[in-house]
Amino acid sequence: MYTLQPLIKHGLKHRLRKIQLYASSPGHVQEEVLFDLIESAEETLWGRSHGYKDIHSVKAFQESVPVCTYEDIEPFITRIRTGEPNLLWPGKISWFAKSSGTTGSKSKFIPVTREMLWKNHYRGGRDTSAIYLDRNPSTQVFRGKMLVLGGSLVKNDANLIEGDISAIMLKNIPIVVDMFRAPSRDIILMKEWEAKLEAIINSTIHEDITCLSGAPAWVLTLLKKVLEKTGKTSLLDVWPNLELFIHGGISFDPYREQYKQLIPSPNMKYMEAYNASEGFFAIQDDLSDSSMLLMLDYQTFYEFMPLEEIGKPFPNTYTIEEVELGTNYALVISNSSGLWRYLIGDTVTFTSKYPYKIKITGRTKYFINAFGEELIADNAEKALSKACTETGALVKEYTVAPVFMSCKSKGSHQWLIEFEKQPANIEEFAELLDKNLQSINSDYEAKRYKNLTMLQLEITPVKEGIFYEWLKQKGKLGGQNKVPRLQNDRKLAEEILSML
Repeated sequence: MYTLQPLIKHGLKHRLRKIQLYASSPGHVQEEVLFDLIESAEETLWGRSHGYKDIHSVKAFQESVPVCTYEDIEPFITRIRTGEPNLLWPGKISWFAKSSGTTGSKSKFIPVTREMLWKNHYRGGRDTSAIYLDRNPSTQVFRGKMLVLGGSLVKNDANLIEGDISAIMLKNIPIVVDMFRAPSRDIILMKEWEAKLEAIINSTIHEDITCLSGAPAWVLTLLKKVLEKTGKTSLLDVWPNLELFIHGGISFDPYREQYKQLIPSPNMKYMEAYNASEGFFAIQDDLSDSSMLLMLDYQTFYEFMPLEEIGKPFPNTYTIEEVELGTNYALVISNSSGLWRYLIGDTVTFTSKYPYKIKITGRTKYFINAFGEELIADNAEKALSKACTETGALVKEYTVAPVFMSCKSKGSHQWLIEFEKQPANIEEFAELLDKNLQSINSDYEAKRYKNLTMLQLEITPVKEGIFYEWLKQKGKLGGQNKVPRLQNDRKLAEEILSML
Protein backbone atom coordinates (compact mmCIF):
# COMPACT_ATOMS: atom_id res chain seq x y z
CA MET A 1 0.00 0.00 0.00
CA TYR A 2 2.87 2.40 -0.69
CA THR A 3 2.07 3.58 -4.23
CA LEU A 4 -1.07 5.69 -3.80
CA GLN A 5 0.51 8.52 -1.81
CA PRO A 6 3.16 9.36 -4.48
CA LEU A 7 0.47 9.26 -7.17
CA ILE A 8 -1.66 11.74 -5.26
CA LYS A 9 1.35 13.99 -4.67
CA HIS A 10 2.14 13.93 -8.39
CA GLY A 11 -1.22 15.49 -9.30
CA LEU A 12 -1.43 17.68 -6.23
CA LYS A 13 0.45 20.78 -7.41
CA HIS A 14 -1.50 21.04 -10.66
CA ARG A 15 -4.88 20.81 -8.94
CA LEU A 16 -3.97 23.17 -6.14
CA ARG A 17 -2.97 25.79 -8.70
CA LYS A 18 -6.39 25.38 -10.32
CA ILE A 19 -8.15 25.61 -6.97
CA GLN A 20 -6.24 28.79 -6.15
CA LEU A 21 -8.04 30.44 -9.08
CA TYR A 22 -11.24 30.12 -7.04
CA ALA A 23 -9.97 32.98 -4.88
CA SER A 24 -8.59 35.24 -7.61
CA SER A 25 -11.02 34.69 -10.51
CA PRO A 26 -14.24 33.03 -9.29
CA GLY A 27 -16.50 34.79 -11.78
CA HIS A 28 -14.25 33.96 -14.73
CA VAL A 29 -13.98 30.31 -13.70
CA GLN A 30 -17.75 30.03 -13.41
CA GLU A 31 -18.45 31.75 -16.73
CA GLU A 32 -16.11 29.33 -18.50
CA VAL A 33 -18.01 26.44 -16.95
CA LEU A 34 -21.39 27.83 -18.03
CA PHE A 35 -20.44 28.49 -21.65
CA ASP A 36 -18.81 25.05 -21.96
CA LEU A 37 -22.06 23.50 -20.72
CA ILE A 38 -24.20 25.58 -23.09
CA GLU A 39 -22.00 24.76 -26.10
CA SER A 40 -22.11 21.03 -25.28
CA ALA A 41 -25.93 21.02 -25.10
CA GLU A 42 -26.73 23.26 -28.10
CA GLU A 43 -28.12 20.41 -30.21
CA THR A 44 -30.13 18.70 -27.48
CA LEU A 45 -33.89 19.06 -27.39
CA TRP A 46 -33.56 21.31 -24.34
CA GLY A 47 -30.79 23.38 -25.90
CA ARG A 48 -32.73 23.98 -29.13
CA SER A 49 -35.91 24.80 -27.20
CA HIS A 50 -34.12 27.46 -25.14
CA GLY A 51 -32.00 28.99 -27.89
CA TYR A 52 -28.61 27.92 -26.55
CA LYS A 53 -26.84 28.90 -29.81
CA ASP A 54 -27.81 32.53 -29.18
CA ILE A 55 -26.81 32.68 -25.50
CA HIS A 56 -23.57 34.61 -24.98
CA SER A 57 -23.94 36.02 -21.47
CA VAL A 58 -25.00 34.91 -18.02
CA LYS A 59 -27.91 37.36 -18.14
CA ALA A 60 -29.12 35.92 -21.46
CA PHE A 61 -28.95 32.42 -19.98
CA GLN A 62 -31.01 33.48 -16.96
CA GLU A 63 -33.58 35.17 -19.20
CA SER A 64 -33.86 32.17 -21.57
CA VAL A 65 -34.01 29.33 -19.07
CA PRO A 66 -36.50 29.17 -16.16
CA VAL A 67 -35.59 27.99 -12.69
CA CYS A 68 -37.02 24.49 -12.42
CA THR A 69 -37.68 21.69 -9.94
CA TYR A 70 -37.55 17.95 -10.43
CA GLU A 71 -41.27 17.92 -11.16
CA ASP A 72 -40.67 20.37 -14.02
CA ILE A 73 -38.11 18.16 -15.78
CA GLU A 74 -39.51 14.77 -14.78
CA PRO A 75 -41.17 14.24 -18.22
CA PHE A 76 -37.72 14.57 -19.84
CA ILE A 77 -36.12 12.20 -17.33
CA THR A 78 -38.89 9.65 -17.81
CA ARG A 79 -38.05 9.57 -21.51
CA ILE A 80 -34.29 9.45 -20.84
CA ARG A 81 -34.85 6.44 -18.57
CA THR A 82 -36.30 4.56 -21.55
CA GLY A 83 -33.08 5.12 -23.50
CA GLU A 84 -34.07 8.18 -25.57
CA PRO A 85 -30.93 10.26 -26.31
CA ASN A 86 -30.15 13.97 -26.71
CA LEU A 87 -32.88 15.40 -24.51
CA LEU A 88 -31.19 17.28 -21.66
CA TRP A 89 -27.59 16.29 -22.48
CA PRO A 90 -25.95 14.87 -25.64
CA GLY A 91 -26.07 11.14 -26.18
CA LYS A 92 -27.72 8.26 -24.39
CA ILE A 93 -27.49 8.18 -20.59
CA SER A 94 -27.20 4.76 -18.96
CA TRP A 95 -26.82 5.59 -15.27
CA PHE A 96 -29.26 7.26 -12.88
CA ALA A 97 -28.71 8.26 -9.25
CA LYS A 98 -31.82 7.35 -7.31
CA SER A 99 -32.44 9.93 -4.64
CA SER A 100 -34.96 9.71 -1.85
CA GLY A 101 -33.24 12.55 0.03
CA THR A 102 -35.56 14.54 2.27
CA THR A 103 -37.83 16.07 -0.33
CA GLY A 104 -40.53 13.43 -0.02
CA SER A 105 -41.15 9.70 -0.31
CA LYS A 106 -41.19 9.81 -4.11
CA SER A 107 -37.89 8.75 -5.67
CA LYS A 108 -36.01 11.06 -8.00
CA PHE A 109 -33.76 9.77 -10.76
CA ILE A 110 -30.85 12.07 -11.54
CA PRO A 111 -29.03 11.38 -14.84
CA VAL A 112 -25.33 10.59 -14.35
CA THR A 113 -23.42 11.26 -17.54
CA ARG A 114 -19.85 10.20 -18.23
CA GLU A 115 -18.79 13.84 -18.06
CA MET A 116 -20.46 14.31 -14.67
CA LEU A 117 -18.99 11.10 -13.31
CA TRP A 118 -15.39 11.86 -14.30
CA LYS A 119 -15.22 15.66 -14.16
CA ASN A 120 -17.39 16.14 -11.10
CA HIS A 121 -17.85 13.17 -8.77
CA TYR A 122 -14.41 11.57 -9.27
CA ARG A 123 -12.70 14.95 -9.38
CA GLY A 124 -14.28 15.67 -6.00
CA GLY A 125 -12.87 12.48 -4.59
CA ARG A 126 -9.40 13.19 -5.96
CA ASP A 127 -9.43 16.77 -4.71
CA THR A 128 -10.57 15.69 -1.25
CA SER A 129 -7.52 13.42 -1.06
CA ALA A 130 -5.22 16.10 -2.50
CA ILE A 131 -6.40 18.80 -0.12
CA TYR A 132 -6.11 16.50 2.89
CA LEU A 133 -2.58 15.48 1.92
CA ASP A 134 -1.59 19.13 1.34
CA ARG A 135 -2.89 20.12 4.78
CA ASN A 136 -1.47 17.02 6.49
CA PRO A 137 1.85 16.21 4.74
CA SER A 138 2.88 13.64 7.35
CA THR A 139 -0.32 11.63 7.01
CA GLN A 140 -0.20 7.86 6.73
CA VAL A 141 -3.82 7.55 5.64
CA PHE A 142 -2.97 6.55 2.07
CA ARG A 143 -0.77 3.65 3.18
CA GLY A 144 -3.81 1.64 4.24
CA LYS A 145 -7.30 1.15 2.86
CA MET A 146 -10.43 3.28 2.84
CA LEU A 147 -13.62 1.61 4.06
CA VAL A 148 -16.43 2.95 1.88
CA LEU A 149 -20.09 2.47 2.76
CA GLY A 150 -22.31 2.74 -0.30
CA GLY A 151 -25.66 1.71 -1.76
CA SER A 152 -26.76 -0.76 -4.41
CA LEU A 153 -27.80 -0.86 -8.09
CA VAL A 154 -30.66 -2.32 -10.14
CA LYS A 155 -31.55 -2.42 -13.84
CA ASN A 156 -34.76 -0.78 -15.00
CA ASP A 157 -37.12 -1.95 -17.74
CA ALA A 158 -34.87 -0.42 -20.40
CA ASN A 159 -31.82 -2.26 -19.04
CA LEU A 160 -30.38 0.99 -17.70
CA ILE A 161 -28.81 1.11 -14.25
CA GLU A 162 -30.26 2.98 -11.29
CA GLY A 163 -29.16 3.28 -7.68
CA ASP A 164 -27.30 5.26 -5.07
CA ILE A 165 -24.67 7.68 -6.45
CA SER A 166 -22.02 6.07 -4.22
CA ALA A 167 -22.77 2.69 -5.82
CA ILE A 168 -22.54 4.16 -9.34
CA MET A 169 -19.16 5.64 -8.49
CA LEU A 170 -17.90 2.38 -6.99
CA LYS A 171 -19.11 0.38 -9.97
CA ASN A 172 -17.20 2.58 -12.43
CA ILE A 173 -14.13 3.42 -10.37
CA PRO A 174 -10.74 2.63 -11.99
CA ILE A 175 -9.26 -0.68 -10.94
CA VAL A 176 -6.04 0.96 -9.70
CA VAL A 177 -8.06 3.03 -7.20
CA ASP A 178 -10.19 0.03 -6.29
CA MET A 179 -7.07 -1.67 -4.96
CA PHE A 180 -6.92 0.80 -2.07
CA ARG A 181 -10.54 0.48 -1.03
CA ALA A 182 -12.44 -2.06 1.05
CA PRO A 183 -14.56 -4.14 0.91
CA SER A 184 -14.77 -5.71 -2.56
CA ARG A 185 -17.28 -4.42 -5.12
CA ASP A 186 -19.34 -7.59 -4.83
CA ILE A 187 -19.91 -6.89 -1.15
CA ILE A 188 -20.40 -3.14 -1.28
CA LEU A 189 -23.02 -3.48 -4.04
CA MET A 190 -25.07 -6.12 -2.23
CA LYS A 191 -28.76 -5.18 -2.19
CA GLU A 192 -29.81 -6.47 1.24
CA TRP A 193 -28.54 -3.95 3.77
CA GLU A 194 -28.21 -6.11 6.88
CA ALA A 195 -26.49 -8.92 4.99
CA LYS A 196 -24.18 -6.33 3.46
CA LEU A 197 -23.20 -4.99 6.88
CA GLU A 198 -22.30 -8.47 8.07
CA ALA A 199 -20.23 -9.14 4.95
CA ILE A 200 -18.44 -5.79 5.23
CA ILE A 201 -17.49 -6.50 8.83
CA ASN A 202 -16.21 -10.01 8.10
CA SER A 203 -14.11 -8.80 5.17
CA THR A 204 -12.58 -5.70 6.78
CA ILE A 205 -11.85 -6.43 10.45
CA HIS A 206 -8.46 -7.88 9.49
CA GLU A 207 -7.62 -5.14 6.97
CA ASP A 208 -5.48 -2.06 7.70
CA ILE A 209 -8.32 0.47 7.55
CA THR A 210 -6.99 4.03 7.79
CA CYS A 211 -9.95 5.98 6.43
CA LEU A 212 -13.74 5.77 6.60
CA SER A 213 -16.18 7.31 4.13
CA GLY A 214 -19.96 7.58 4.23
CA ALA A 215 -22.97 9.11 5.90
CA PRO A 216 -22.41 9.54 9.69
CA ALA A 217 -25.51 7.64 10.83
CA TRP A 218 -24.90 4.56 8.66
CA VAL A 219 -21.16 4.42 9.35
CA LEU A 220 -21.90 4.68 13.07
CA THR A 221 -24.22 1.68 12.78
CA LEU A 222 -21.43 -0.26 11.06
CA LEU A 223 -18.80 0.69 13.64
CA LYS A 224 -20.95 -0.43 16.56
CA LYS A 225 -21.50 -3.78 14.89
CA VAL A 226 -17.73 -4.07 14.34
CA LEU A 227 -17.21 -3.70 18.09
CA GLU A 228 -19.96 -6.22 18.82
CA LYS A 229 -18.39 -8.70 16.41
CA THR A 230 -14.85 -8.30 17.72
CA GLY A 231 -15.63 -7.79 21.40
CA LYS A 232 -13.45 -4.67 21.44
CA THR A 233 -14.33 -1.42 23.19
CA SER A 234 -12.42 0.89 20.83
CA LEU A 235 -12.14 0.98 17.05
CA LEU A 236 -8.41 1.56 17.51
CA ASP A 237 -8.14 -1.99 18.83
CA VAL A 238 -9.50 -3.19 15.48
CA TRP A 239 -7.94 -0.62 13.15
CA PRO A 240 -4.99 0.95 15.02
CA ASN A 241 -4.01 3.20 12.07
CA LEU A 242 -7.46 4.72 11.63
CA GLU A 243 -6.90 8.42 10.95
CA LEU A 244 -9.68 10.03 8.89
CA PHE A 245 -13.45 10.00 8.41
CA ILE A 246 -14.77 11.72 5.27
CA HIS A 247 -18.45 12.34 5.89
CA GLY A 248 -21.41 14.08 4.30
CA GLY A 249 -25.13 13.91 3.65
CA ILE A 250 -26.27 15.06 7.10
CA SER A 251 -24.89 17.23 9.87
CA PHE A 252 -22.06 15.59 11.78
CA ASP A 253 -22.60 17.57 14.99
CA PRO A 254 -25.13 15.20 16.65
CA TYR A 255 -22.74 12.28 16.08
CA ARG A 256 -19.38 13.86 16.89
CA GLU A 257 -19.21 12.83 20.56
CA GLN A 258 -20.19 9.24 19.76
CA TYR A 259 -17.37 9.00 17.22
CA LYS A 260 -14.92 10.41 19.75
CA GLN A 261 -15.94 7.71 22.22
CA LEU A 262 -15.60 4.93 19.64
CA ILE A 263 -12.32 6.31 18.27
CA PRO A 264 -10.53 7.84 21.30
CA SER A 265 -7.56 9.26 19.45
CA PRO A 266 -6.43 12.91 19.41
CA ASN A 267 -5.06 12.25 15.92
CA MET A 268 -8.41 11.22 14.43
CA LYS A 269 -9.61 13.77 11.87
CA TYR A 270 -13.04 14.48 10.42
CA MET A 271 -13.50 16.06 6.98
CA GLU A 272 -16.81 17.01 5.36
CA ALA A 273 -17.62 16.75 1.66
CA TYR A 274 -20.79 18.01 -0.02
CA ASN A 275 -21.49 15.19 -2.46
CA ALA A 276 -25.13 14.78 -3.48
CA SER A 277 -26.89 12.73 -6.16
CA GLU A 278 -26.96 15.89 -8.28
CA GLY A 279 -23.24 16.53 -7.99
CA PHE A 280 -20.13 17.06 -5.90
CA PHE A 281 -20.10 20.69 -4.76
CA ALA A 282 -17.80 21.49 -1.84
CA ILE A 283 -14.93 20.23 0.33
CA GLN A 284 -13.82 21.18 3.83
CA ASP A 285 -10.31 22.47 3.16
CA ASP A 286 -9.50 23.56 6.73
CA LEU A 287 -10.21 21.02 9.48
CA SER A 288 -10.36 23.81 12.06
CA ASP A 289 -13.20 25.48 10.12
CA SER A 290 -16.45 23.62 9.44
CA SER A 291 -17.10 25.68 6.28
CA MET A 292 -16.54 24.04 2.91
CA LEU A 293 -14.76 25.42 -0.15
CA LEU A 294 -17.20 25.69 -3.07
CA MET A 295 -15.61 23.85 -6.01
CA LEU A 296 -16.02 26.12 -9.03
CA ASP A 297 -14.60 24.06 -11.95
CA TYR A 298 -16.62 20.87 -11.50
CA GLN A 299 -18.87 21.28 -14.57
CA THR A 300 -21.44 22.99 -12.36
CA PHE A 301 -22.61 26.59 -12.72
CA TYR A 302 -24.04 27.91 -9.46
CA GLU A 303 -26.76 30.43 -8.77
CA PHE A 304 -28.09 31.43 -5.39
CA MET A 305 -31.73 32.30 -4.73
CA PRO A 306 -32.85 34.29 -1.67
CA LEU A 307 -35.37 32.22 0.24
CA GLU A 308 -38.13 34.81 -0.19
CA GLU A 309 -37.89 34.25 -3.96
CA ILE A 310 -38.83 30.56 -3.74
CA GLY A 311 -42.13 29.90 -5.48
CA LYS A 312 -42.11 33.08 -7.55
CA PRO A 313 -42.63 32.60 -11.31
CA PHE A 314 -39.56 34.74 -12.12
CA PRO A 315 -37.29 34.56 -9.08
CA ASN A 316 -34.14 36.63 -8.67
CA THR A 317 -30.91 34.67 -8.41
CA TYR A 318 -27.33 35.76 -7.82
CA THR A 319 -24.05 34.55 -9.29
CA ILE A 320 -21.02 33.71 -7.19
CA GLU A 321 -19.68 37.28 -7.05
CA GLU A 322 -23.07 38.77 -6.15
CA VAL A 323 -23.78 36.87 -2.93
CA GLU A 324 -23.60 38.31 0.58
CA LEU A 325 -22.12 36.67 3.66
CA GLY A 326 -24.50 35.28 6.26
CA THR A 327 -27.57 35.15 3.98
CA ASN A 328 -29.47 31.92 3.40
CA TYR A 329 -29.76 31.00 -0.27
CA ALA A 330 -31.47 28.16 -2.09
CA LEU A 331 -28.89 26.46 -4.31
CA VAL A 332 -29.61 26.49 -8.07
CA ILE A 333 -27.32 24.47 -10.37
CA SER A 334 -26.70 23.84 -14.06
CA ASN A 335 -24.40 20.94 -14.85
CA SER A 336 -23.34 18.20 -17.26
CA SER A 337 -26.04 15.83 -16.04
CA GLY A 338 -28.46 18.00 -17.99
CA LEU A 339 -29.85 19.80 -14.97
CA TRP A 340 -30.52 23.39 -16.05
CA ARG A 341 -31.15 26.09 -13.43
CA TYR A 342 -32.26 23.24 -11.19
CA LEU A 343 -33.43 24.00 -7.65
CA ILE A 344 -31.62 21.25 -5.80
CA GLY A 345 -33.51 21.65 -2.52
CA ASP A 346 -30.57 22.55 -0.26
CA THR A 347 -30.01 25.91 1.39
CA VAL A 348 -26.54 27.31 2.02
CA THR A 349 -24.93 30.37 3.54
CA PHE A 350 -21.56 31.89 2.70
CA THR A 351 -19.00 32.27 5.47
CA SER A 352 -16.17 33.58 3.29
CA LYS A 353 -15.44 35.28 -0.05
CA TYR A 354 -12.27 34.95 -2.15
CA PRO A 355 -12.26 32.01 -1.67
CA TYR A 356 -15.96 31.30 -1.37
CA LYS A 357 -16.86 28.95 1.46
CA ILE A 358 -20.30 27.69 2.43
CA LYS A 359 -22.20 25.86 5.11
CA ILE A 360 -25.30 23.78 4.41
CA THR A 361 -28.13 25.24 6.47
CA GLY A 362 -31.08 23.02 5.56
CA ARG A 363 -33.64 22.20 2.90
CA THR A 364 -36.00 24.44 0.98
CA LYS A 365 -38.92 22.14 1.78
CA TYR A 366 -37.84 20.89 5.17
CA PHE A 367 -38.11 23.48 7.89
CA ILE A 368 -40.80 24.31 10.44
CA ASN A 369 -42.82 27.45 10.00
CA ALA A 370 -46.11 26.43 11.58
CA PHE A 371 -46.30 29.59 13.71
CA GLY A 372 -43.96 31.99 11.90
CA GLU A 373 -40.91 30.65 13.74
CA GLU A 374 -38.96 29.81 10.53
CA LEU A 375 -36.83 27.11 12.17
CA ILE A 376 -34.26 25.63 9.78
CA ALA A 377 -32.08 22.55 10.16
CA ASP A 378 -28.96 24.55 10.96
CA ASN A 379 -30.74 26.16 13.94
CA ALA A 380 -31.92 22.79 15.21
CA GLU A 381 -28.52 21.10 14.87
CA LYS A 382 -26.66 23.88 16.67
CA ALA A 383 -29.16 24.13 19.52
CA LEU A 384 -29.28 20.36 19.97
CA SER A 385 -25.50 20.04 19.92
CA LYS A 386 -25.18 22.70 22.63
CA ALA A 387 -27.86 21.06 24.80
CA CYS A 388 -26.01 17.76 24.54
CA THR A 389 -22.74 19.41 25.55
CA GLU A 390 -24.44 21.07 28.51
CA THR A 391 -26.01 17.85 29.80
CA GLY A 392 -23.67 15.10 28.61
CA ALA A 393 -26.43 13.59 26.47
CA LEU A 394 -25.80 11.84 23.15
CA VAL A 395 -28.38 11.82 20.36
CA LYS A 396 -28.57 9.07 17.76
CA GLU A 397 -31.54 10.21 15.65
CA TYR A 398 -34.38 12.67 15.90
CA THR A 399 -37.23 14.36 14.06
CA VAL A 400 -39.26 17.44 14.95
CA ALA A 401 -42.93 18.14 14.24
CA PRO A 402 -45.32 20.95 15.18
CA VAL A 403 -48.03 20.51 17.79
CA PHE A 404 -50.74 22.65 16.30
CA MET A 405 -52.85 25.14 18.22
CA SER A 406 -56.29 24.13 19.38
CA CYS A 407 -59.11 26.00 21.04
CA LYS A 408 -57.66 24.94 24.40
CA SER A 409 -53.90 25.16 23.86
CA LYS A 410 -51.17 27.06 22.10
CA GLY A 411 -48.74 25.60 19.61
CA SER A 412 -45.34 24.05 20.24
CA HIS A 413 -42.77 21.68 18.79
CA GLN A 414 -42.45 17.99 19.60
CA TRP A 415 -38.96 16.51 19.38
CA LEU A 416 -38.90 12.72 18.99
CA ILE A 417 -35.37 11.78 20.03
CA GLU A 418 -33.60 8.45 20.09
CA PHE A 419 -30.87 8.99 22.66
CA GLU A 420 -27.59 7.12 22.65
CA LYS A 421 -27.15 8.47 26.17
CA GLN A 422 -30.21 10.00 27.76
CA PRO A 423 -29.82 13.16 29.89
CA ALA A 424 -30.35 12.76 33.61
CA ASN A 425 -33.30 15.15 33.49
CA ILE A 426 -35.47 15.30 30.33
CA GLU A 427 -37.27 18.44 31.50
CA GLU A 428 -33.99 20.28 32.03
CA PHE A 429 -32.80 19.12 28.60
CA ALA A 430 -36.00 20.43 26.97
CA GLU A 431 -35.60 23.79 28.72
CA LEU A 432 -31.97 24.14 27.62
CA LEU A 433 -32.80 23.16 24.04
CA ASP A 434 -35.63 25.67 23.95
CA LYS A 435 -33.40 28.46 25.28
CA ASN A 436 -30.67 27.58 22.79
CA LEU A 437 -33.16 27.82 19.92
CA GLN A 438 -34.26 31.23 21.13
CA SER A 439 -30.67 32.45 21.26
CA ILE A 440 -30.04 31.25 17.69
CA ASN A 441 -33.34 32.14 15.96
CA SER A 442 -34.95 35.52 16.62
CA ASP A 443 -38.25 34.48 14.99
CA TYR A 444 -38.48 31.47 17.30
CA GLU A 445 -37.61 33.72 20.23
CA ALA A 446 -40.36 36.18 19.30
CA LYS A 447 -42.98 33.43 19.08
CA ARG A 448 -41.84 32.05 22.44
CA TYR A 449 -41.93 35.45 24.17
CA LYS A 450 -43.94 35.00 27.38
CA ASN A 451 -45.58 31.93 25.79
CA LEU A 452 -47.79 34.25 23.75
CA THR A 453 -47.75 32.17 20.55
CA MET A 454 -45.74 29.04 21.34
CA LEU A 455 -45.19 26.97 24.44
CA GLN A 456 -41.86 25.41 25.36
CA LEU A 457 -40.94 22.46 23.16
CA GLU A 458 -41.68 18.90 24.28
CA ILE A 459 -39.14 16.06 24.28
CA THR A 460 -40.45 12.55 23.57
CA PRO A 461 -37.71 9.93 24.04
CA VAL A 462 -38.27 6.95 21.73
CA LYS A 463 -36.92 3.43 22.03
CA GLU A 464 -33.60 2.38 20.59
CA GLY A 465 -33.71 1.37 16.93
CA ILE A 466 -37.11 2.93 16.17
CA PHE A 467 -35.83 5.17 13.38
CA TYR A 468 -33.88 2.25 11.90
CA GLU A 469 -37.09 0.21 11.86
CA TRP A 470 -38.96 3.10 10.24
CA LEU A 471 -36.35 3.36 7.48
CA LYS A 472 -36.45 -0.41 7.04
CA GLN A 473 -40.24 -0.37 6.62
CA LYS A 474 -39.84 2.33 3.97
CA GLY A 475 -37.15 0.33 2.14
CA LYS A 476 -34.59 3.06 2.85
CA LEU A 477 -31.77 1.33 4.66
CA GLY A 478 -28.23 2.40 3.79
CA GLY A 479 -26.88 4.63 1.06
CA GLN A 480 -27.81 8.29 1.26
CA ASN A 481 -31.15 7.67 2.94
CA LYS A 482 -31.73 9.62 6.13
CA VAL A 483 -34.36 10.54 8.67
CA PRO A 484 -36.07 13.87 7.80
CA ARG A 485 -35.28 16.24 10.66
CA LEU A 486 -37.91 18.99 10.41
CA GLN A 487 -41.52 18.58 9.30
CA ASN A 488 -44.32 21.11 8.83
CA ASP A 489 -46.89 18.39 9.44
CA ARG A 490 -47.23 15.45 11.83
CA LYS A 491 -47.22 12.56 9.35
CA LEU A 492 -43.74 11.23 10.15
CA ALA A 493 -44.11 11.90 13.89
CA GLU A 494 -47.38 9.98 14.02
CA GLU A 495 -45.85 7.07 12.08
CA ILE A 496 -43.01 6.86 14.61
CA LEU A 497 -45.35 7.17 17.59
CA SER A 498 -47.60 4.43 16.21
CA MET A 499 -44.58 2.08 16.23
CA LEU A 500 -43.84 2.58 19.93
